[in-house]
Amino acid sequence: MRKPLLAGNWKMNTISQESVKLAIDLKNLVAEVNDRDILVCPPFTAISQVADTLRDSVVMVGGQDMFWEDKGAFTGEVSGGMLKSVGATYVIIGHSERRQFFGETDATVNKKLNAAHKHGLLPIVCVGETLAEREGNKTLQVIETQIKGSLNGLPKEQMGKTVVAYEPVWAIGTGKTASPEQAQEVHAFIRKLIVELFDQATADEVRILYGGSVTPDNIKILMSQADIDGGLVGGASLKADNFAKIVKY
Repeated sequence: MRKPLLAGNWKMNTISQESVKLAIDLKNLVAEVNDRDILVCPPFTAISQVADTLRDSVVMVGGQDMFWEDKGAFTGEVSGGMLKSVGATYVIIGHSERRQFFGETDATVNKKLNAAHKHGLLPIVCVGETLAEREGNKTLQVIETQIKGSLNGLPKEQMGKTVVAYEPVWAIGTGKTASPEQAQEVHAFIRKLIVELFDQATADEVRILYGGSVTPDNIKILMSQADIDGGLVGGASLKADNFAKIVKY
């Protein structure tokens, strides 16, 4: 049985004081939850303080991105070792906004994925189609290309520790949500691809999250689908009470 994972991606929001307050509020609201994993991914500038705030709580902390080299002349980048050193245990890789604004590709996602495992971070690899791709009936083709490119060469034991997030780009921050049936179709397809690339046991172990305007109102029906194992939550994770409702669905 896969343990649900509810992950809050704060994106480029909250200065340090705001992030600590949000972490404290969330910690208090979900203190009794123990049957699912809870994660928040603050901006880099707040990870250390948020990790300190949440140290003795059920909430884990992750990064929103990382670079694949350990150190060096890579101005503006953060390595897996740096994330680990400030208390991160997870890292989001290949978010659609990274692909859209910063030139992220399946090849760079693959490099980051390998580096994350090298540093003992649990990666959340994001895949998803645009509105034009969905309307052109290319959703599954796009997902297959992204999955195969992103996971290329990954050892089976590391795949078991990798989380996949399906985020239909057209549903992120738009208020549009893939229907539970649309989401389930893609999640089942992703799991089938993992069977083909690895094996059934590995596919049964991998958690596949849905990301795309997840709210307290739609989380329950999304989580009722067989292959949806959690949510990668954006805007709704910036209010502690909202995110707590999602966590407690």
